[in-house]
Amino acid sequence: MTTRTPQTERQRPLGTAFGYRSTAADVLAGHDLSGSTAVVTGGYSGLGLETTRALVGAGARVVVPARRPEAAAAAVAGLEGVEVDALDLSDLDSVAAFSARMRADGRPVDLVIDAAAVMATPPQRTAQGWELQFGTNHLGHFAMVAGLSGLLSRGARVVSYSSVGHFRSPVRFDDLGFDAEPYDPWVAYGQSKSANALFAVGLDQRGAARGVHAFSVHPGGIMTELQRHMPFEDKLARGWIDEDGTPNPAFKTPAQGAATALWAATAPELAERGGVYGEDNDISVVVSDDATDVAGGGVKEWAIDTDAADRLWALSVTATGVEPFEG
Repeated sequence: MTTRTPQTERQRPLGTAFGYRSTAADVLAGHDLSGSTAVVTGGYSGLGLETTRALVGAGARVVVPARRPEAAAAAVAGLEGVEVDALDLSDLDSVAAFSARMRADGRPVDLVIDAAAVMATPPQRTAQGWELQFGTNHLGHFAMVAGLSGLLSRGARVVSYSSVGHFRSPVRFDDLGFDAEPYDPWVAYGQSKSANALFAVGLDQRGAARGVHAFSVHPGGIMTELQRHMPFEDKLARGWIDEDGTPNPAFKTPAQGAATALWAATAPELAERGGVYGEDNDISVVVSDDATDVAGGGVKEWAIDTDAADRLWALSVTATGVEPFEG
């Protein structure tokens, strides 16, 4: 195997022209994506919908795979160049069927943004028996990207939505499904978000020679449908909303939250920084694994560790039966 640049060496902020309040439109200004095709999971609500709108505004055609195709079609109605298809990330058979339809169509794919997710769910399992958050947020996207990898154009980018929630847990290789310990919805979410970041590390290492790069991002705090499993009282206690249900003014708008993924998808200065984790439209600093200052941001070493990324890759290939760039 060729010598790999440690991710910690790449994980250094660049000092970009954008910041915390920059929007999707801001980071795509001046980018002409005419003739390109993007796949955006969850591209019909919250950050995903803002992402779809911004990509269409820049000239891209966007495929929106959705668990609720009818709702997705209604949400993107009026956006020219958007196609909706069926995809349930919690069911690997559904993922395989979507990928097969895309391959049959044959169009090159220039951009994949893995925006769909579930968060802090009650204990549930996917169709194949995996813990729901790990199975949906990571394995579903891993299998989808694997199925589309033969379509990825040279220069394509894959952006995974991670989260500062990864602070809560590394990938629990010895107890992925909480069989040995009681289920904790936030630890399960954190594990899935660490997995999203590690997937970007592993995918970039294997795709770079083909001109394909991958990144992960924390979009920031935003109130969207992602919080649908959280009781009102929980959101109030965390300071995310006030007693009237109004979001904390420190939170980003969906348009601001969508910006970092689109920056990672298009920024030319990232050409040699594949696999990095970003936030607020820049590369994040590395923080120690015992860091607890969630508000300060950054990425924990366990979420960019190349050995953990390799271990997760092998596990994911076994779990899904498919592998990006193989076959």
